[in-house]
Amino acid sequence: MKLHPRLQSLAQQLSPSPLQPIFDAEFASHGLELWIKRDDLLHPIISGNKWRKLKYCLNHALSLNADCIVSMGGAYSNHCHALAFAGKALGLKTVAYIRGEQPTVFNPTLRDLRDWGMELRFVSREAYRQLRQYKQHDSLPDLQAGQYWLPEGGASELALQGVGEIIDEIALNFDYLATACGTGTTLAGLINQAPATTQLLGVAAIKNGGYLIDEIQQLSKRPADNWQLLLDYHHGGFAKSSPELLAFIEQFQQQHGIALEPIYTGKLLFAIVDLMRQGYFAKGQRLVVLHTGGLQGVR
Repeated sequence: MKLHPRLQSLAQQLSPSPLQPIFDAEFASHGLELWIKRDDLLHPIISGNKWRKLKYCLNHALSLNADCIVSMGGAYSNHCHALAFAGKALGLKTVAYIRGEQPTVFNPTLRDLRDWGMELRFVSREAYRQLRQYKQHDSLPDLQAGQYWLPEGGASELALQGVGEIIDEIALNFDYLATACGTGTTLAGLINQAPATTQLLGVAAIKNGGYLIDEIQQLSKRPADNWQLLLDYHHGGFAKSSPELLAFIEQFQQQHGIALEPIYTGKLLFAIVDLMRQGYFAKGQRLVVLHTGGLQGVR
């Protein structure tokens, strides 16, 4: 799909996303290869799956001559963070419905959103849940002329297309591809494009995330025959962590020089290591883990 000239200019600022082998004695002792798709290196701000999911949605908005993107997210939302930056770079106004009461003091994420010109509308958790029902770009009630609605996390069919491009960039055969899951959009996009012989693993970053299975099935339109969502690695819930998780993240960074964060990528790699130790993977298999960026959440 041809990109709008304004979006093409932004896309040219992104770096290629390397596929990095991880040399780990414990994985080697199990006869396994571990690789990480370093989407965290795409861009300092709009890195990882955030860019992948936004790319064709923004292209669609620009093709419709929209001048404002309206979306939603939590107070630490990587999606809103990337959208605010991209909106400023593209000359688009941005608006975000933020879950919860407006804090007296903004955290670093909210400060960035404000500084990049995003209009913040704080709403109750109930009102936020209601917003989740609007899935199409023109479905949000009271949208004004020139406004384009982007669901939570960028969850849309156009987002799946952007995420699916990751598969074509992995220039080797692999048995497993794993990603962290918030809304499930990234996993759905990978499911759509991955070879039928590949197994896909999603690690839910939220507590009680079983409902995501239906969400992923609806987005991908594929039954769970070659993919699985793991629900027991949330470490207390979304944006929560445990001493065990934080120790793991620190050790991984020291050993491999790759930064993780405790909301998504830390939980993902923790799960993969735990599964390896349980004998979940067969000897000789090659595992690819998607680093979805989001390192701003460490703040």
